[in-house]
Amino acid sequence: MTSSVPEAPRPVLPREVEVAVVGGGPVGMLLATELALRDVRVVVVERAAEPCEEPKAGTLHARTVQSLVRRGVLAGGPLDAAPDAEVTTPFHFAGMSGLTITAPAVEGAPIAGLPQARVERYFEDRATRLGARVFRRHEVRGLTRHPDRVDLEVADLTTGISRPLSARWAVGTDGARGTVRTAAGIAAGDHPATFSSIVALARLLEPRHAPIGWNRTPRGWTMTNVNPAGPSRIITFDWTLPAPDRHSPVTADELRRTLDRIVGRPVPFTDLRIARRTGDFARLADTYRLGRVLLAGDAAHHHSAMGGQGLNLGLQDAFNLGWKLASVIRDGADVALLDTYTDERRPAARRVIDNTRVQSQLMRPDATADPLRALTRELLALPEARRHIGDMISAQDVAYPPSTAAGVSRDAPDAGTFATDRPLTTPGGGPTRLSDLLADGNAVLISETAGDTATLSARIHPWADRVTIAHAKPAHAHPPRARLVRPDGYIAWSAPHDELAAHRLEGTLTALFGPRDAGTPSASHTLAATGR
Repeated sequence: MTSSVPEAPRPVLPREVEVAVVGGGPVGMLLATELALRDVRVVVVERAAEPCEEPKAGTLHARTVQSLVRRGVLAGGPLDAAPDAEVTTPFHFAGMSGLTITAPAVEGAPIAGLPQARVERYFEDRATRLGARVFRRHEVRGLTRHPDRVDLEVADLTTGISRPLSARWAVGTDGARGTVRTAAGIAAGDHPATFSSIVALARLLEPRHAPIGWNRTPRGWTMTNVNPAGPSRIITFDWTLPAPDRHSPVTADELRRTLDRIVGRPVPFTDLRIARRTGDFARLADTYRLGRVLLAGDAAHHHSAMGGQGLNLGLQDAFNLGWKLASVIRDGADVALLDTYTDERRPAARRVIDNTRVQSQLMRPDATADPLRALTRELLALPEARRHIGDMISAQDVAYPPSTAAGVSRDAPDAGTFATDRPLTTPGGGPTRLSDLLADGNAVLISETAGDTATLSARIHPWADRVTIAHAKPAHAHPPRARLVRPDGYIAWSAPHDELAAHRLEGTLTALFGPRDAGTPSASHTLAATGR
């Protein structure tokens, strides 16, 4: 007699949830992690059975690296580094060498190479450990907005059964071709493509003779990461228009013809494993929030992959939105806090779209772009220009505008900027660092005046479960200040100690983390979700 172990019952989609994240790529999984970190009930709906293994993004830029350090995902740099010490890594701009990415040494390396699938897997595991529920092989096929909720129709692609899901909030992280944005009625502006690309994995038969790295010819560009022992990543950039239909499959013959034509000689390969189409089509949503529906990642913005900025842009969306949505749901913060999400993140996306469009023009293979390329090379030789472009590509130039709703002081010169990691001391006298205190998703209030920590602790007592207090030595030669660092690492409030006013700090804390008497999660459910 034989016996078999019965299969575990399939998890059943709940009927109600606080947040439904539609799309389980890296952005959706990080957002679910940020929400679950604050005990928000979140469900992720993802149609794929497994993370996509196609060669996609693999570069994490400085601001994303720094944000991941602040959640304990990556290790920071040495705390004893000199205040002005920096680490520099070479990069490229429009396929041209000469660009560098520079970051404070205390933050560690300014670039980390991690495949997108690995990032997705990591945050899926972390989100589920924190209590989020992930439903793979599920697809949203209908969405209806209401003043107090979002109703979703979710199909189980394995059984074919559809079930309703009612969410207090829904976030579309389902990519440029997803359904949430259009179903919610959020408009967007487009820029048509000027080139088409094929991204492929194949084994090169003559790897020593293949064009390595970025390679321009009069007929286009190639970018090849040569792997002599296995599959190489091959990307073609073709300005021949009209471009093929992006939905049509890429055959080995088409890749071979395109690659050989651009390079000008045969580049033999075999074992084509993956091949997909892309290009420089760009789109930007008019708003990131309409009622109780929000967008993040490629669902909100889409552009070419120049500079590897897309994944980073989306992950920064998740860091910005996660704590704000949790504050509204869990702490009773005013719903106006969510409007700052569009105000802060949409300009960052506009800047990425603009610089990737510039790179597309610089990469035009014909001679008309030669003077522009020559001028750009001259600019990249200038330290100030190189730093300016490097900070733009790595998002280290992102600073959020003062906003009453976001609690940012208008008269604080560092408000809205990213707080550099630094050594701190806990009220008990123990050594720590800013990134360690931000790891649990709370804000951090830093005092630079000895003996003032107790006074500040009393003022923030009603928010003690959401704000951690610490002491630091004054930065550089500036007068001592107190700074409130948001959970995403940006400074929300800053003031010299001789101007410290309790009502100003308390107003900021209320705007960011709800009123003093915030207690029951259900209180946030009565908020009106007005559109913009």
